[in-house]
Amino acid sequence: MQTLSTEVLVIGGGSTGTGILFDLAQRGIRAILVEKGDLTHGTTGRYHGLLHSGGRYVVKDPQSATECAEENAILRKIMPHCLEDTSGFFVVTPWDVPDYGDRFVQACHNTRVPVQEISVEEALRREPLINPKISRVFEVQDGSADSFLATHVVAEGAKQHGAQVLNYHMVVDLLREGNRVIGALVEDLRTGEQKRIESAYVMNAAGAWAGKIAGMADVKVSVVPGKGTMVAMNHRMVNTVINRCKMPDDGDILVPIHTVAVIGTTDVPVPNPDVFGIDAEEVAFMLEEGEKLVPGFATYRALRAWAGVRPLYQDVDTADNRELTRTYKLLDHSERDGVAGFISIVGGKWTTYRLMAEEAVDALAKKLGNTQPCRTRETVLPGSETDGHLYWLGHRLAETEEQHSYGALVCECELVSRDMVVKAITEGNASNIDDIRRDTRLGMGPCQGGFCTYRAVAIWDEIHGPNWSSSHGDELSQSGALLRHFLQERWKGLTPVTWGDQLRQQRLDQIIYLDILGVNLLPQTLEKGQQPGEGLVTDHPAIATEYHVREELTTGE
Repeated sequence: MQTLSTEVLVIGGGSTGTGILFDLAQRGIRAILVEKGDLTHGTTGRYHGLLHSGGRYVVKDPQSATECAEENAILRKIMPHCLEDTSGFFVVTPWDVPDYGDRFVQACHNTRVPVQEISVEEALRREPLINPKISRVFEVQDGSADSFLATHVVAEGAKQHGAQVLNYHMVVDLLREGNRVIGALVEDLRTGEQKRIESAYVMNAAGAWAGKIAGMADVKVSVVPGKGTMVAMNHRMVNTVINRCKMPDDGDILVPIHTVAVIGTTDVPVPNPDVFGIDAEEVAFMLEEGEKLVPGFATYRALRAWAGVRPLYQDVDTADNRELTRTYKLLDHSERDGVAGFISIVGGKWTTYRLMAEEAVDALAKKLGNTQPCRTRETVLPGSETDGHLYWLGHRLAETEEQHSYGALVCECELVSRDMVVKAITEGNASNIDDIRRDTRLGMGPCQGGFCTYRAVAIWDEIHGPNWSSSHGDELSQSGALLRHFLQERWKGLTPVTWGDQLRQQRLDQIIYLDILGVNLLPQTLEKGQQPGEGLVTDHPAIATEYHVREELTTGE
């Protein structure tokens, strides 16, 4: 068994984990990060993309509001190319309490969240499709964020300072000597190889899975997984984040991000962060609530529904997840539980990831005798060093027109070029097509992979070859497995919105992939007793998932 040694082992490849890794590396502390999937595979890659102004929490959670306001300003300086300056409106609709607006403004002033009231006429001039019956509008410094890109550039910054990132490495167990955690046993899900990672300290930044990791050290961390369902609409009907001016609730925010607008979100406790579904009733509710913000909202094409799981830390008993604070908590298990060498960080928001990382690394540095200060609030991240410009929606189209590269597009919906796909495979170390999606947005447009999936798989074959050897010694069709896996991942988010134009799109995709290409007939590895078309396409865990492709597509029809 291979043994690796480091000062700090970070568990979790989301925004907080990579933020901690970057801060550690900048201070000269040797660190390794392990993540059981791709970076952003968990909650970081499954939220509505809001760069919080703090406005959403000014009344109910003032500490979170102030943290978000301060970090909002910092993130705009260190990763501008990952952020879009959409601004944000808090609007009082006919369904909202009129005098809440005064309470909201006062709370903004109390928490240092910048706010100004603008006229309804001015709001309608800038966003003509929002509800004309709104009575008051307050503008805040909301924005939208590309959490996929942001997390990858933070990880790249960490690697430039000597840190190591191990994707698809799942923690099997924590290593202990007496009352001290000394590392972890991890498994490379692509090869089946196990590795022993020894470290002076283990930082548990596993988000909604933090309680499971803590349990391996016989420590209890009460994380309540709160499922938030969102729906992406195939039209960016607003260019400003639109919030209901009321206490935070379900379906009260509309976020324009890249080419879509996202309505969100629910907050439903789930017992397991790996096992949850999306009900048609949740989607219907979102569309109904969207009508209150944009009349006719439900007539737009619903592109996809998905859910993320919030890592809510529960230190008090409550029956309602929305009563749990959105701020974060650093837990030193040496002081709290008598287990040395182990620290957990839980809760928080994407917008506050850097602040969370700073506090966590301050604690680690003190224990390690490292006196280097945190520099992440001033350090511009890779990709933003040249011009410092914020993201703008038309940049890919402008590049395509300038380079006359229309023929090189692999995904027309999201203007993903062949060079972008090749870079994701060769430099981004993608293990499957879904990893390429997180790097490039391939398959995230209206056809949801209908036309770009087979193109991306063909490029993969050109680079890696069509086959691999499994851990059993069998030669498997890698291209067939990758193709089916990506189609199935897209299908998961399409099932709850399969009607109207999206139903017609899925019928077209069904004809392409089942009736013409016959993906359900592609070679696959079978376990004893399985019949063709049943179970897993491959025993390779990096892409293994349940398929039954024809049955699911037919049912969807």
